[in-house]
Amino acid sequence: MLKLDRNRRDGILSAVQHTVQTKFYDPKLKGIDWAGEVEKKRDLIVSSADPGEFIKNMNNLLKSLRASHMGFFHESVRRATAKMALSATLFEYRNGGEPCWIFQDVHEGGPADLAGIRAGDALLRVDGTESHPPDAPMFPMGDRLRLLVRKASGGEQIIEITVPDPKSKKHPVIIPKLILTQKLEGGIGYLKVSMFPGVVGIEIARDITRAVEELACDRLIIDLRGNSGGGMGCLRLMSLMVPDRRPVGYSVTRKKAESGFDRERLPRFDEIPERKLGLVPLLAKFAFGDKSIAVFTEGRGPNRLQGRIVLLVNEHSASASEMVAAFAATEGRLQIVGTRTPGRVVGANSFKVGGGFRVALPVAAYRTWDGTVLEGIGVAPTINVDFAPQATSDGQDPQLEAARAMTAEW
Repeated sequence: MLKLDRNRRDGILSAVQHTVQTKFYDPKLKGIDWAGEVEKKRDLIVSSADPGEFIKNMNNLLKSLRASHMGFFHESVRRATAKMALSATLFEYRNGGEPCWIFQDVHEGGPADLAGIRAGDALLRVDGTESHPPDAPMFPMGDRLRLLVRKASGGEQIIEITVPDPKSKKHPVIIPKLILTQKLEGGIGYLKVSMFPGVVGIEIARDITRAVEELACDRLIIDLRGNSGGGMGCLRLMSLMVPDRRPVGYSVTRKKAESGFDRERLPRFDEIPERKLGLVPLLAKFAFGDKSIAVFTEGRGPNRLQGRIVLLVNEHSASASEMVAAFAATEGRLQIVGTRTPGRVVGANSFKVGGGFRVALPVAAYRTWDGTVLEGIGVAPTINVDFAPQATSDGQDPQLEAARAMTAEW
């Protein structure tokens, strides 16, 4: 990444200002004086000769919009959160002393899991640099790194992790094992979904259907803890909850919000094709023109699990998994166990702003069918059970146990 002179940095800032002004999903910019925020921080940003400081100060400016899926980055620097790079989430733990990061959700088959990291382990250093809250560590993609970890089982250990190159540069994320199933005591089925890759989600939807059929159970726990979201493969879970076609919600672009819309007349997405050939009519329906859509369940008919499902979520269950949780709480009328989801439910895109830099922005707002906005609010569980680091270190899972107790009553 080349150092830029002051005029070039000023030009990039102006490009970011214009892009936000014209592309941000809310034409009213959430009532925030965006131009005023830019001017307040302009001198600090354009004076940042160090590229790292320039990026940091630009991201601090974007935070004034208080929206998810926002960021300023250079295309040559691929660093990501633990969730995206390691397929693991971090929990800020305070136990009377200095706060530390505890690994919370460690998805099977991801870089952290393959390196031997387990839930309950504490992260102390990343490549020799101390890591502690509130500053969340970032991890290089396509590189090796050394972590100093205090194991839940006792003692400190240096762990080397290889983070592979992401398949997509536009949405850099490492994909772990997507589906994990287990038959719990009492014949209760357990289905964990780590994310919903793909825009349409043909493969993940097919895998979900196959996994449920193979479990052959009449009670089911769906675990979406740490699920980073993704595409419309999440619709298969919602379609499992109800027999008929029901409205889920709708996503509206800025253009549609400005011109006005009727949710009943938005193009409907109500079926995930079984094969890729089925993408052809979807392309004709959605690929051109405005990207606003209404989402309906698939109407796959009754099954013995309907009304006998418990959903597990936490503060890392984002995006598409929050769509599932919101639907489960209303139309599905299911019990939800865990903690409130983060409220990160928007459609996003990234835009070039010069010098190899990009700004990522939310470009479409999602609402449930009754008009509820989840962004910044999330979905509350019906039974709140907090993550318990000490219990996790001892091999227990209080959230899962609460879900099991609930299904045992049926």
